[in-house]
Amino acid sequence: MIKKVYAALPGQVGETRKLTGKPLTLSEKILYAHLFNHTSHAFRRGEDYVEFRPDRVAMQDATAQMALLQFKTCGRDKVAVPSTVHCDHLIQAQTGADADLEKALSVNREVYDFLGSISNKYGIGFWKPGAGIIHQVVLENYAFPGGMMIGTDSHTPNAGGLGMVAIGVGGADAVDVMAGLPWELKMPKLIGVKLTGRMSGWTSPKDIILKVAGILTVKGGTGAIVEYFGEGADSLSATGKGTICNMGAEIGATCSIFGYDDKMAAYLKATGREEVAALADQIREHLRPDAEVYAAPEKYYDQVIEINLSELEPHVNGPFTPDLAWPVSKMKEAVEANGWPDEVEVALIGSCTNSSYEDITRAASVARQAEEKGLKAKSEFTITPGSEQVRYTVDRDGLLANFDSIGGIVLANACGPCIGQWARHIDDPSRKNTIVTSFNRNFAKRNDGLASTHAFVASPEIVTAFALAGRLSFNPLKDTLTNEKGEQVMLDEPRGEELPARGFAVEDPGYVAPAKDGSHVEVIVSPDSERLQLLEPFPAWDGNDLKDLRLLIKAKGKCTTDHISMAGPWLKYRGHLDNISNNLLIGAVNAYNDQTNSVKNVLTGEYGEVPKVQRAYKAAGIGSVVVGDENYGEGSSREHAAMEPRHLGVRVILVKSFARIHETNLKKQGMLGITFADKNDYEKVQEDDIIDITGLTAFAPGKPLTVVLHHKDGSSDTFQANHTYNAQQIEWFKAGSALNLIRKQFAG
Repeated sequence: MIKKVYAALPGQVGETRKLTGKPLTLSEKILYAHLFNHTSHAFRRGEDYVEFRPDRVAMQDATAQMALLQFKTCGRDKVAVPSTVHCDHLIQAQTGADADLEKALSVNREVYDFLGSISNKYGIGFWKPGAGIIHQVVLENYAFPGGMMIGTDSHTPNAGGLGMVAIGVGGADAVDVMAGLPWELKMPKLIGVKLTGRMSGWTSPKDIILKVAGILTVKGGTGAIVEYFGEGADSLSATGKGTICNMGAEIGATCSIFGYDDKMAAYLKATGREEVAALADQIREHLRPDAEVYAAPEKYYDQVIEINLSELEPHVNGPFTPDLAWPVSKMKEAVEANGWPDEVEVALIGSCTNSSYEDITRAASVARQAEEKGLKAKSEFTITPGSEQVRYTVDRDGLLANFDSIGGIVLANACGPCIGQWARHIDDPSRKNTIVTSFNRNFAKRNDGLASTHAFVASPEIVTAFALAGRLSFNPLKDTLTNEKGEQVMLDEPRGEELPARGFAVEDPGYVAPAKDGSHVEVIVSPDSERLQLLEPFPAWDGNDLKDLRLLIKAKGKCTTDHISMAGPWLKYRGHLDNISNNLLIGAVNAYNDQTNSVKNVLTGEYGEVPKVQRAYKAAGIGSVVVGDENYGEGSSREHAAMEPRHLGVRVILVKSFARIHETNLKKQGMLGITFADKNDYEKVQEDDIIDITGLTAFAPGKPLTVVLHHKDGSSDTFQANHTYNAQQIEWFKAGSALNLIRKQFAG
């Protein structure tokens, strides 16, 4: 497959230059090379919907369940592109790697058996529990420069560290690609980040994306690919580039990417892909932006940011949002000014963002010198390797022993606390407390389910320093610590190795290849299962405007997919739509009472839990509306946040603005997702309103709809709502879902 991509790329790049009449960025080269059909015109960034043909699909176990339940109904007997499933989300961190994995294998046996068998049937590669986190495993095995992939996880862009356009999507999008159909995306805008200078000391690649998040905020990258270039970019390791691309999801970016260079070639060779590196070397000029783009980036990108790595300071971002960026020298001041708990109760390193060999060696160098200087961790300290290959290699090289010497606990090769799969030990869950992680996301309740937890994000080496100090106000660049002898000691700069000198090693990577012919494989889903449920098609639109709808909730402030469909203990129901729908919007703040999971049931006049109220409306045949604030649905790609309201009878999501993946997921499920033409109209929505949405009988691209609010006092408000549906997406709405159209197409 890679040979085929590389053989065609030079010619496709030449055609694209003629088509656009200008030099090309790397993103444009890859996007135009992956068009589903030949085009005779250039596409407008941020305006035109374009159909693409990705090279492969990756799914993690929590999202793969719903994706494959949908794929099972579409009429295909095998996936059309290379696809993989990675079991990384369902292992709860509790006591340690071995015990936690053993418990997960028992508790999740039904789900693992389902995923293993359905993968075997449809020609999908299966990575067993304990094999590692999807994005690290993809980087080690599948990502390649110039390729294009989609993955059912928002941090799929991690593969941009190897020069790949890798985009997080919902399961229905994955079904399109696995079925051999075109995958649709609005042509992204392009943000260029020029990196000059060179990092040193405590500064790491993580600090680059922490700085960028502070500049662009959680929605500044929406609808755009962020392309990094410059001498500073070429100086970063491939895994360091992956860290930056991974956390680009936190600025809403479609994906992030770096141009092919010697660092990528070295990583490919180290991970057993010498042939891919040799092929990439032959067409290197086509795997980087054109020279003219380097020379005058402002002509070719929609926005350009420049960062001098020689001047970049380590950063700590948080709490409660990943774009609240603080240079480490300002943390003491920020802690005092904001009244944040200074004691760091838990320090956690690893995750899909920072669990490479280089990350572990830099953090281990801090732990090693702590042992030499008579220091122990003052915080609870955990380490999550990104893959079994990384874990085995760092253990062989003695690095895990460095962490053990200061009280660190190694967790399973899985997502764990990063996604809320953490049985945290805390004396008072309501007590304000601080944790620091090397993860990517730090929304309230994200890691441990506790609204009282202030979570901060930093590099693994900074997190390790915080673990030793036990204080958020500690600055390892200049502050001293008191050792066991009462002496004042200072930590030295961390030292790391990009790649293991003795090479990577592993006994069992955890991969299971699918059957060449899966027709004999039976996939069984028990009708009595609490974990898995076969899907019923959503009903088609009845052809009428939506009238007499009731307000389910008017969400106030940040409402991520974690608020709409929580993870943590709810992950066990990811394959059972009705059961997981009992977490619908339980984390969203009701604008009328500032409470979570408490909304007015207009049938009784009493307040109740959001899912119960919505089930009452569904039983009474009443449709409902969810109203939201800015960047509604940011965060995880989980399509459950779109499927749950659809399943329970919500008809409309009306918000100030959407995050990209969530808006697409709503469209795929046949839901009407619209935005206030005037954001001030959000204030007009009242708790007891009866709501009409008109204009649907003439539903057309670019044509606004009308919202009518009938208030309890007899008055009304009428205003416009915009939408971004194109002609194809309107057909999804009319059919009841995109999957309904796929079934009809294959049946025909």
